[in-house]
Amino acid sequence: MSLSDYLRALRNHWLGAGVIVVACLVLALAYSLSQPAVYAANATGLVTSANPDPSIAGQSVADSLAKSQAKSFVEVATSRPVAERAITTLGLDVSPQALIGRISVEQPVDTSLIRITAQAGEPQAARDLADAWVQALADEIDEIQNPDGVAASTGLVVRPVEGAALPSTPVSPVPARDGGIGLVLGLLLGVAYAAVRSQLDRRLRTAQEIEKKFGVAVIGAIPATKALEHARGEAADLAVTETEQNSAFIAGEAFRKLRTNLSYMDIDNPPRIIVVTSSRQSDGKSTVSTNLAAAIATSGQPVILVDADLRRPVVAPTLGLVEGAGLTDVLIGRAELDDVLQDHPDVPGFQVLAAGGVPPNPSEMLGSQSMRNLLKQMAESALVVLDAPPLLPVTDAAVLSTVADGAIVVVSYGSTVDTELETSLGNLTAVRGRVLGVVFNRVPRRNSAGGYYYGGYYREEPATDGGKDGAKVRSRKARESRPDGRASRWWRRS
Repeated sequence: MSLSDYLRALRNHWLGAGVIVVACLVLALAYSLSQPAVYAANATGLVTSANPDPSIAGQSVADSLAKSQAKSFVEVATSRPVAERAITTLGLDVSPQALIGRISVEQPVDTSLIRITAQAGEPQAARDLADAWVQALADEIDEIQNPDGVAASTGLVVRPVEGAALPSTPVSPVPARDGGIGLVLGLLLGVAYAAVRSQLDRRLRTAQEIEKKFGVAVIGAIPATKALEHARGEAADLAVTETEQNSAFIAGEAFRKLRTNLSYMDIDNPPRIIVVTSSRQSDGKSTVSTNLAAAIATSGQPVILVDADLRRPVVAPTLGLVEGAGLTDVLIGRAELDDVLQDHPDVPGFQVLAAGGVPPNPSEMLGSQSMRNLLKQMAESALVVLDAPPLLPVTDAAVLSTVADGAIVVVSYGSTVDTELETSLGNLTAVRGRVLGVVFNRVPRRNSAGGYYYGGYYREEPATDGGKDGAKVRSRKARESRPDGRASRWWRRS
Protein backbone atom coordinates (compact mmCIF):
# COMPACT_ATOMS: atom_id res chain seq x y z
CA MET A 1 0.00 0.00 0.00
CA SER A 2 1.19 3.52 -0.82
CA LEU A 3 1.03 6.48 1.51
CA SER A 4 -2.16 7.70 -0.18
CA ASP A 5 -3.74 4.28 0.40
CA TYR A 6 -2.93 4.47 4.12
CA LEU A 7 -4.33 7.99 4.33
CA ARG A 8 -7.50 6.91 2.52
CA ALA A 9 -7.84 3.94 4.85
CA LEU A 10 -7.47 6.19 7.90
CA ARG A 11 -10.04 8.61 6.49
CA ASN A 12 -12.54 5.82 5.88
CA HIS A 13 -11.97 4.08 9.22
CA TRP A 14 -10.92 7.00 11.41
CA LEU A 15 -13.46 6.20 14.09
CA GLY A 16 -12.19 2.68 14.78
CA ALA A 17 -8.56 3.81 14.57
CA GLY A 18 -9.29 6.69 16.93
CA VAL A 19 -10.92 4.35 19.45
CA ILE A 20 -7.84 2.14 19.40
CA VAL A 21 -5.50 5.11 19.95
CA VAL A 22 -7.57 6.46 22.83
CA ALA A 23 -7.94 2.98 24.37
CA CYS A 24 -4.17 2.36 24.28
CA LEU A 25 -3.48 5.78 25.77
CA VAL A 26 -6.03 5.36 28.55
CA LEU A 27 -4.86 1.83 29.38
CA ALA A 28 -1.22 2.93 29.49
CA LEU A 29 -2.02 5.85 31.81
CA ALA A 30 -4.29 3.73 33.98
CA TYR A 31 -1.61 1.06 34.35
CA SER A 32 1.05 3.67 35.11
CA LEU A 33 -1.01 5.47 37.74
CA SER A 34 -2.03 2.20 39.39
CA GLN A 35 1.57 1.15 40.05
CA PRO A 36 3.17 1.93 43.43
CA ALA A 37 5.89 4.59 43.53
CA VAL A 38 9.46 3.31 43.36
CA TYR A 39 12.47 5.39 44.48
CA ALA A 40 16.07 4.69 43.50
CA ALA A 41 19.30 5.62 45.32
CA ASN A 42 22.89 5.18 44.14
CA ALA A 43 25.94 4.34 46.28
CA THR A 44 29.48 3.80 44.97
CA GLY A 45 32.38 1.57 46.08
CA LEU A 46 35.98 1.71 44.88
CA VAL A 47 38.03 -1.41 44.16
CA THR A 48 41.56 -0.70 45.35
CA SER A 49 44.66 -2.35 46.79
CA ALA A 50 44.65 -3.08 50.50
CA ASN A 51 48.27 -1.90 50.78
CA PRO A 52 48.98 0.33 47.75
CA ASP A 53 52.54 0.72 46.42
CA PRO A 54 53.45 4.42 46.44
CA SER A 55 55.60 4.14 43.34
CA ILE A 56 54.20 5.10 39.96
CA ALA A 57 54.79 1.65 38.54
CA GLY A 58 53.11 0.02 41.52
CA GLN A 59 50.09 2.32 41.28
CA SER A 60 49.73 1.55 37.58
CA VAL A 61 49.81 -2.18 38.18
CA ALA A 62 47.37 -1.89 41.06
CA ASP A 63 44.96 0.22 38.97
CA SER A 64 44.97 -2.27 36.10
CA LEU A 65 44.42 -5.13 38.50
CA ALA A 66 41.56 -3.29 40.22
CA LYS A 67 39.79 -2.61 36.91
CA SER A 68 40.06 -6.24 35.84
CA GLN A 69 38.96 -7.60 39.21
CA ALA A 70 36.06 -5.17 39.46
CA LYS A 71 34.22 -7.19 36.81
CA SER A 72 34.31 -10.20 39.10
CA PHE A 73 33.23 -8.12 42.07
CA VAL A 74 30.11 -7.04 40.13
CA GLU A 75 29.01 -10.67 40.04
CA VAL A 76 29.72 -11.01 43.76
CA ALA A 77 27.60 -7.92 44.44
CA THR A 78 24.45 -9.74 43.33
CA SER A 79 25.17 -12.91 45.25
CA ARG A 80 23.12 -14.42 48.05
CA PRO A 81 25.79 -13.88 50.80
CA VAL A 82 25.85 -10.11 50.12
CA ALA A 83 22.04 -9.98 50.28
CA GLU A 84 22.07 -11.84 53.61
CA ARG A 85 24.56 -9.34 55.04
CA ALA A 86 22.35 -6.42 53.94
CA ILE A 87 19.25 -8.07 55.46
CA THR A 88 21.07 -8.54 58.77
CA THR A 89 22.33 -4.95 58.78
CA LEU A 90 18.90 -3.43 58.07
CA GLY A 91 16.86 -5.99 59.99
CA LEU A 92 14.60 -6.70 57.01
CA ASP A 93 12.04 -9.46 56.84
CA VAL A 94 12.53 -10.43 53.20
CA SER A 95 14.18 -13.27 51.31
CA PRO A 96 17.66 -12.71 49.82
CA GLN A 97 16.40 -13.48 46.32
CA ALA A 98 13.60 -10.91 46.59
CA LEU A 99 16.04 -8.28 47.80
CA ILE A 100 18.50 -9.00 44.97
CA GLY A 101 15.66 -8.18 42.53
CA ARG A 102 15.68 -4.61 43.87
CA ILE A 103 19.42 -4.15 43.27
CA SER A 104 21.30 -3.38 40.06
CA VAL A 105 25.09 -3.26 39.86
CA GLU A 106 27.33 -1.80 37.17
CA GLN A 107 30.96 -0.89 36.60
CA PRO A 108 31.44 2.43 34.78
CA VAL A 109 33.65 1.99 31.73
CA ASP A 110 37.43 2.24 32.30
CA THR A 111 37.04 2.67 36.06
CA SER A 112 37.49 0.51 39.12
CA LEU A 113 34.23 1.79 40.59
CA ILE A 114 31.21 -0.34 41.40
CA ARG A 115 27.89 1.52 41.41
CA ILE A 116 25.00 0.09 43.41
CA THR A 117 21.45 1.18 42.59
CA ALA A 118 18.80 0.20 45.14
CA GLN A 119 15.04 0.55 44.69
CA ALA A 120 12.40 0.79 47.41
CA GLY A 121 8.96 2.16 48.00
CA GLU A 122 10.25 4.94 50.27
CA PRO A 123 13.14 7.40 49.68
CA GLN A 124 14.76 6.65 53.05
CA ALA A 125 14.53 2.88 52.50
CA ALA A 126 16.18 3.18 49.07
CA ARG A 127 19.08 5.23 50.48
CA ASP A 128 19.65 2.90 53.42
CA LEU A 129 19.57 -0.18 51.20
CA ALA A 130 22.14 1.25 48.77
CA ASP A 131 24.56 2.19 51.58
CA ALA A 132 24.08 -1.15 53.35
CA TRP A 133 24.66 -3.06 50.12
CA VAL A 134 27.98 -1.34 49.40
CA GLN A 135 29.17 -2.10 52.91
CA ALA A 136 27.96 -5.70 52.62
CA LEU A 137 29.89 -6.08 49.36
CA ALA A 138 33.02 -4.68 50.99
CA ASP A 139 32.71 -7.12 53.89
CA GLU A 140 32.09 -10.05 51.55
CA ILE A 141 35.12 -9.23 49.38
CA ASP A 142 37.27 -8.81 52.49
CA GLU A 143 36.20 -12.23 53.72
CA ILE A 144 36.89 -13.79 50.34
CA GLN A 145 40.33 -12.22 50.15
CA ASN A 146 41.20 -13.10 53.77
CA PRO A 147 39.32 -16.23 54.84
CA ASP A 148 41.36 -16.44 58.07
CA GLY A 149 39.64 -13.37 59.43
CA VAL A 150 42.87 -11.38 59.64
CA ALA A 151 42.67 -7.78 58.53
CA ALA A 152 43.58 -7.52 54.88
CA SER A 153 47.11 -6.31 54.29
CA THR A 154 47.43 -7.44 50.69
CA GLY A 155 45.14 -7.99 47.73
CA LEU A 156 42.10 -5.95 46.70
CA VAL A 157 39.31 -4.50 48.79
CA VAL A 158 36.14 -2.49 48.17
CA ARG A 159 35.93 0.83 49.97
CA PRO A 160 32.65 2.84 50.08
CA VAL A 161 33.49 6.23 48.57
CA GLU A 162 30.11 7.89 48.00
CA GLY A 163 27.05 7.43 50.14
CA ALA A 164 23.58 7.42 48.58
CA ALA A 165 21.65 10.67 48.38
CA LEU A 166 18.02 10.83 49.47
CA PRO A 167 15.93 10.59 46.23
CA SER A 168 13.30 13.29 45.79
CA THR A 169 11.21 11.89 42.93
CA PRO A 170 10.24 8.33 42.06
CA VAL A 171 11.77 6.62 39.06
CA SER A 172 8.61 4.64 38.48
CA PRO A 173 5.93 5.02 37.39
CA VAL A 174 6.38 7.85 34.84
CA PRO A 175 2.92 8.67 33.42
CA ALA A 176 4.30 10.93 30.67
CA ARG A 177 6.62 8.23 29.41
CA ASP A 178 4.06 5.44 29.72
CA GLY A 179 1.40 7.59 28.07
CA GLY A 180 3.77 8.34 25.18
CA ILE A 181 4.46 4.64 24.72
CA GLY A 182 0.73 3.91 24.78
CA LEU A 183 0.09 6.69 22.25
CA VAL A 184 2.73 5.41 19.83
CA LEU A 185 1.49 1.84 20.22
CA GLY A 186 -2.09 3.02 19.69
CA LEU A 187 -1.12 4.90 16.51
CA LEU A 188 0.62 1.84 15.11
CA LEU A 189 -2.33 -0.41 15.96
CA GLY A 190 -4.78 2.17 14.62
CA VAL A 191 -3.00 2.40 11.27
CA ALA A 192 -2.78 -1.39 11.10
CA TYR A 193 -6.49 -1.69 11.90
CA ALA A 194 -7.42 0.85 9.21
CA ALA A 195 -5.19 -0.88 6.64
CA VAL A 196 -6.65 -4.32 7.38
CA ARG A 197 -10.20 -3.00 7.37
CA SER A 198 -9.55 -1.24 4.08
CA GLN A 199 -8.32 -4.48 2.52
CA LEU A 200 -11.26 -6.50 3.87
CA ASP A 201 -13.91 -3.79 3.50
CA ARG A 202 -15.78 -4.26 0.23
CA ARG A 203 -18.02 -1.24 0.53
CA LEU A 204 -17.75 1.15 -2.40
CA ARG A 205 -16.24 4.55 -1.69
CA THR A 206 -14.31 5.77 -4.72
CA ALA A 207 -15.10 6.30 -8.38
CA GLN A 208 -11.71 4.85 -9.31
CA GLU A 209 -12.63 1.59 -7.59
CA ILE A 210 -15.89 1.26 -9.52
CA GLU A 211 -14.36 2.19 -12.86
CA LYS A 212 -11.42 -0.18 -12.34
CA LYS A 213 -13.47 -3.18 -11.15
CA PHE A 214 -16.53 -2.89 -13.37
CA GLY A 215 -15.53 -0.67 -16.28
CA VAL A 216 -18.50 1.61 -15.65
CA ALA A 217 -18.18 5.38 -15.36
CA VAL A 218 -19.29 7.26 -12.27
CA ILE A 219 -21.29 10.11 -13.76
CA GLY A 220 -22.45 11.83 -10.58
CA ALA A 221 -21.82 12.26 -6.88
CA ILE A 222 -24.68 13.52 -4.71
CA PRO A 223 -23.55 14.93 -1.34
CA ALA A 224 -25.05 13.70 1.90
CA THR A 225 -27.39 16.37 3.24
CA LYS A 226 -30.46 16.45 5.42
CA ALA A 227 -32.16 18.54 2.75
CA LEU A 228 -32.59 15.37 0.68
CA GLU A 229 -33.84 13.23 3.56
CA HIS A 230 -37.54 12.68 4.18
CA ALA A 231 -39.81 9.98 5.54
CA ARG A 232 -41.52 7.59 3.15
CA GLY A 233 -44.70 9.09 1.75
CA GLU A 234 -43.75 12.56 2.99
CA ALA A 235 -43.53 15.49 0.56
CA ALA A 236 -40.00 16.78 -0.05
CA ASP A 237 -38.63 19.93 -1.68
CA LEU A 238 -36.55 19.67 -4.84
CA ALA A 239 -32.90 20.55 -4.34
CA VAL A 240 -32.59 21.94 -7.88
CA THR A 241 -35.13 24.69 -7.16
CA GLU A 242 -33.16 25.96 -4.16
CA THR A 243 -31.69 29.46 -4.62
CA GLU A 244 -30.22 30.03 -1.17
CA GLN A 245 -26.55 29.11 -0.79
CA ASN A 246 -26.90 26.18 1.58
CA SER A 247 -26.57 22.39 1.63
CA ALA A 248 -29.65 21.92 -0.55
CA PHE A 249 -28.24 24.36 -3.08
CA ILE A 250 -24.98 22.38 -3.24
CA ALA A 251 -26.97 19.17 -3.75
CA GLY A 252 -28.89 20.89 -6.54
CA GLU A 253 -25.63 21.77 -8.25
CA ALA A 254 -24.60 18.10 -8.02
CA PHE A 255 -27.78 17.15 -9.90
CA ARG A 256 -27.13 19.84 -12.49
CA LYS A 257 -23.64 18.46 -12.94
CA LEU A 258 -25.15 15.00 -13.41
CA ARG A 259 -27.43 16.47 -16.07
CA THR A 260 -24.41 18.02 -17.81
CA ASN A 261 -22.47 14.75 -17.71
CA LEU A 262 -25.39 12.99 -19.36
CA SER A 263 -25.35 15.60 -22.13
CA TYR A 264 -21.85 14.54 -23.19
CA MET A 265 -22.54 10.81 -23.02
CA ASP A 266 -23.69 10.25 -26.60
CA ILE A 267 -23.95 13.45 -28.62
CA ASP A 268 -25.02 11.77 -31.88
CA ASN A 269 -27.66 9.56 -30.26
CA PRO A 270 -28.54 10.97 -26.82
CA PRO A 271 -30.77 8.88 -24.54
CA ARG A 272 -34.43 9.79 -24.51
CA ILE A 273 -35.68 7.12 -22.10
CA ILE A 274 -33.59 6.72 -18.93
CA VAL A 275 -34.13 4.14 -16.20
CA VAL A 276 -32.98 5.14 -12.71
CA THR A 277 -32.54 2.16 -10.42
CA SER A 278 -30.30 0.90 -7.61
CA SER A 279 -28.96 -2.32 -6.15
CA ARG A 280 -31.03 -2.25 -2.99
CA GLN A 281 -34.00 -0.52 -1.47
CA SER A 282 -33.29 2.81 0.27
CA ASP A 283 -30.25 3.69 -1.85
CA GLY A 284 -31.99 6.95 -2.79
CA LYS A 285 -32.93 6.17 -6.39
CA SER A 286 -36.25 8.03 -6.17
CA THR A 287 -34.53 11.13 -4.82
CA VAL A 288 -32.03 10.98 -7.68
CA SER A 289 -34.68 10.39 -10.35
CA THR A 290 -36.97 13.23 -9.19
CA ASN A 291 -34.19 15.79 -8.85
CA LEU A 292 -32.51 14.73 -12.10
CA ALA A 293 -35.80 15.08 -13.95
CA ALA A 294 -36.36 18.50 -12.37
CA ALA A 295 -32.80 19.57 -13.24
CA ILE A 296 -33.37 18.69 -16.90
CA ALA A 297 -36.73 20.48 -16.89
CA THR A 298 -35.23 23.68 -15.45
CA SER A 299 -32.93 23.87 -18.49
CA GLY A 300 -35.94 24.06 -20.81
CA GLN A 301 -36.38 20.45 -21.92
CA PRO A 302 -39.81 18.91 -21.25
CA VAL A 303 -39.49 15.92 -18.95
CA ILE A 304 -41.90 13.19 -17.92
CA LEU A 305 -41.02 11.39 -14.70
CA VAL A 306 -42.69 7.98 -14.58
CA ASP A 307 -43.11 6.13 -11.30
CA ALA A 308 -42.32 2.66 -12.65
CA ASP A 309 -41.94 1.15 -9.19
CA LEU A 310 -45.28 -0.61 -9.21
CA ARG A 311 -44.49 -2.42 -5.96
CA ARG A 312 -43.64 0.51 -3.67
CA PRO A 313 -44.49 3.74 -5.53
CA VAL A 314 -43.26 6.92 -3.83
CA VAL A 315 -42.82 9.56 -6.55
CA ALA A 316 -46.25 11.22 -6.36
CA PRO A 317 -46.38 11.65 -2.57
CA THR A 318 -42.75 12.77 -2.52
CA LEU A 319 -43.52 15.56 -4.97
CA GLY A 320 -46.77 16.43 -3.20
CA LEU A 321 -48.94 15.27 -6.11
CA VAL A 322 -52.10 13.17 -6.24
CA GLU A 323 -51.51 9.42 -6.29
CA GLY A 324 -54.80 8.22 -7.81
CA ALA A 325 -54.73 7.04 -11.43
CA GLY A 326 -51.46 6.61 -13.24
CA LEU A 327 -49.27 4.25 -15.26
CA THR A 328 -51.20 1.04 -14.63
CA ASP A 329 -54.46 2.71 -15.62
CA VAL A 330 -52.98 3.83 -18.95
CA LEU A 331 -51.50 0.39 -19.65
CA ILE A 332 -54.84 -1.41 -19.19
CA GLY A 333 -56.72 1.24 -21.20
CA ARG A 334 -58.69 2.62 -18.28
CA ALA A 335 -57.34 6.16 -18.78
CA GLU A 336 -55.63 8.27 -21.41
CA LEU A 337 -52.08 9.52 -20.88
CA ASP A 338 -52.99 13.21 -21.03
CA ASP A 339 -55.69 12.68 -18.41
CA VAL A 340 -53.32 11.30 -15.76
CA LEU A 341 -50.18 13.37 -16.37
CA GLN A 342 -49.65 15.92 -13.60
CA ASP A 343 -47.69 19.16 -13.92
CA HIS A 344 -45.26 19.99 -11.18
CA PRO A 345 -46.36 23.30 -9.62
CA ASP A 346 -42.86 24.77 -9.28
CA VAL A 347 -40.99 23.52 -12.37
CA PRO A 348 -42.43 24.35 -15.82
CA GLY A 349 -42.13 21.52 -18.31
CA PHE A 350 -41.89 18.92 -15.57
CA GLN A 351 -44.71 16.35 -15.72
CA VAL A 352 -45.21 13.30 -13.53
CA LEU A 353 -46.94 10.04 -14.30
CA ALA A 354 -47.82 8.35 -11.01
CA ALA A 355 -47.77 4.58 -10.63
CA GLY A 356 -51.50 4.16 -10.26
CA GLY A 357 -52.92 1.05 -8.69
CA VAL A 358 -50.51 -1.68 -7.56
CA PRO A 359 -50.97 -4.66 -9.92
CA PRO A 360 -50.40 -8.35 -9.10
CA ASN A 361 -47.95 -8.76 -12.02
CA PRO A 362 -45.65 -5.69 -12.17
CA SER A 363 -42.89 -7.32 -14.25
CA GLU A 364 -45.29 -8.49 -16.94
CA MET A 365 -46.91 -5.07 -17.21
CA LEU A 366 -43.59 -3.25 -17.45
CA GLY A 367 -42.35 -5.62 -20.16
CA SER A 368 -45.57 -5.55 -22.17
CA GLN A 369 -45.98 -4.14 -25.65
CA SER A 370 -48.34 -1.54 -24.20
CA MET A 371 -45.49 -0.24 -22.06
CA ARG A 372 -43.21 -0.07 -25.09
CA ASN A 373 -45.80 1.88 -27.06
CA LEU A 374 -46.43 4.24 -24.14
CA LEU A 375 -42.75 5.01 -23.68
CA LYS A 376 -42.33 5.62 -27.40
CA GLN A 377 -45.31 7.99 -27.34
CA MET A 378 -43.96 9.99 -24.39
CA ALA A 379 -40.41 10.13 -25.82
CA GLU A 380 -41.69 11.92 -28.94
CA SER A 381 -42.35 15.10 -26.96
CA ALA A 382 -40.28 14.82 -23.81
CA LEU A 383 -37.35 13.11 -22.20
CA VAL A 384 -38.61 10.21 -20.08
CA VAL A 385 -37.12 9.33 -16.70
CA LEU A 386 -38.27 6.05 -15.17
CA ASP A 387 -38.03 5.56 -11.41
CA ALA A 388 -37.61 1.76 -11.33
CA PRO A 389 -37.45 -0.77 -8.47
CA PRO A 390 -34.06 -1.96 -7.20
CA LEU A 391 -32.27 -4.62 -9.24
CA LEU A 392 -31.47 -7.20 -6.59
CA PRO A 393 -34.92 -7.98 -5.12
CA VAL A 394 -36.91 -7.97 -8.42
CA THR A 395 -36.38 -8.01 -12.20
CA ASP A 396 -38.55 -4.98 -13.02
CA ALA A 397 -35.64 -2.59 -13.64
CA ALA A 398 -33.85 -5.12 -15.86
CA VAL A 399 -37.05 -5.56 -17.88
CA LEU A 400 -37.41 -1.80 -18.30
CA SER A 401 -33.79 -1.46 -19.42
CA THR A 402 -34.63 -3.52 -22.53
CA VAL A 403 -37.07 -0.85 -23.73
CA ALA A 404 -35.08 2.16 -22.51
CA ASP A 405 -32.02 3.86 -23.98
CA GLY A 406 -30.01 3.20 -20.85
CA ALA A 407 -30.00 2.80 -17.10
CA ILE A 408 -28.41 4.74 -14.26
CA VAL A 409 -27.53 2.69 -11.19
CA VAL A 410 -27.53 4.51 -7.84
CA VAL A 411 -25.20 3.23 -5.10
CA SER A 412 -24.89 4.43 -1.52
CA TYR A 413 -21.45 5.69 -0.56
CA GLY A 414 -19.85 3.45 2.06
CA SER A 415 -22.89 1.15 2.18
CA THR A 416 -23.28 -0.67 -1.13
CA VAL A 417 -20.74 -3.49 -1.44
CA ASP A 418 -18.97 -4.47 -4.64
CA THR A 419 -20.76 -7.81 -4.95
CA GLU A 420 -24.14 -6.05 -4.90
CA LEU A 421 -23.14 -3.71 -7.70
CA GLU A 422 -21.56 -6.58 -9.62
CA THR A 423 -24.80 -8.57 -9.44
CA SER A 424 -26.86 -5.53 -10.41
CA LEU A 425 -24.74 -4.79 -13.46
CA GLY A 426 -24.84 -8.49 -14.32
CA ASN A 427 -28.65 -8.43 -14.27
CA LEU A 428 -28.65 -5.56 -16.76
CA THR A 429 -26.01 -7.16 -18.96
CA ALA A 430 -27.92 -10.44 -19.01
CA VAL A 431 -30.86 -8.75 -20.79
CA ARG A 432 -28.53 -6.63 -22.95
CA GLY A 433 -29.49 -3.47 -21.15
CA ARG A 434 -27.25 -0.42 -21.55
CA VAL A 435 -25.63 1.02 -18.44
CA LEU A 436 -25.22 4.78 -18.74
CA GLY A 437 -23.25 5.03 -15.52
CA VAL A 438 -23.24 4.90 -11.76
CA VAL A 439 -24.29 7.69 -9.40
CA PHE A 440 -22.74 7.87 -5.94
CA ASN A 441 -25.38 8.95 -3.43
CA ARG A 442 -24.88 10.32 0.09
CA VAL A 443 -21.21 11.18 -0.44
CA PRO A 444 -19.73 12.92 2.64
CA ARG A 445 -18.79 16.53 2.00
CA ARG A 446 -15.13 15.85 2.85
CA ASN A 447 -15.01 13.31 0.01
CA SER A 448 -16.56 15.59 -2.58
CA ALA A 449 -14.59 18.43 -4.12
CA GLY A 450 -17.88 19.86 -5.27
CA GLY A 451 -18.73 21.14 -1.82
CA TYR A 452 -15.66 23.33 -1.74
CA TYR A 453 -15.97 24.31 -5.39
CA TYR A 454 -19.52 25.51 -5.17
CA GLY A 455 -18.84 27.35 -1.95
CA GLY A 456 -16.30 29.59 -3.66
CA TYR A 457 -17.82 29.79 -7.15
CA TYR A 458 -21.20 31.21 -6.21
CA ARG A 459 -21.09 34.49 -4.33
CA GLU A 460 -23.73 36.72 -2.83
CA GLU A 461 -23.99 40.17 -4.40
CA PRO A 462 -25.87 43.12 -2.89
CA ALA A 463 -29.26 44.17 -4.18
CA THR A 464 -29.39 47.23 -6.45
CA ASP A 465 -32.81 48.61 -5.52
CA GLY A 466 -31.97 49.28 -1.87
CA GLY A 467 -35.52 48.46 -0.81
CA LYS A 468 -35.20 44.72 -0.61
CA ASP A 469 -32.92 42.23 0.99
CA GLY A 470 -29.76 41.16 -0.85
CA ALA A 471 -30.46 39.03 -3.90
CA LYS A 472 -28.77 35.75 -4.64
CA VAL A 473 -27.14 35.98 -8.06
CA ARG A 474 -25.89 32.69 -9.41
CA SER A 475 -23.59 32.12 -12.40
CA ARG A 476 -24.20 29.31 -14.85
CA LYS A 477 -21.53 27.51 -16.83
CA ALA A 478 -21.33 28.76 -20.39
CA ARG A 479 -21.93 25.36 -21.87
CA GLU A 480 -25.32 25.13 -20.16
CA SER A 481 -26.70 28.26 -21.83
CA ARG A 482 -27.05 29.62 -25.34
CA PRO A 483 -26.20 33.22 -26.27
CA ASP A 484 -29.90 33.94 -26.62
CA GLY A 485 -30.51 32.93 -23.01
CA ARG A 486 -32.28 29.66 -23.80
CA ALA A 487 -30.93 26.43 -22.46
CA SER A 488 -29.12 24.08 -24.81
CA ARG A 489 -31.37 21.08 -25.49
CA TRP A 490 -28.71 18.47 -26.05
CA TRP A 491 -31.08 15.53 -25.79
CA ARG A 492 -33.30 16.41 -28.74
CA ARG A 493 -32.93 14.10 -31.68
CA SER A 494 -31.90 15.70 -34.95
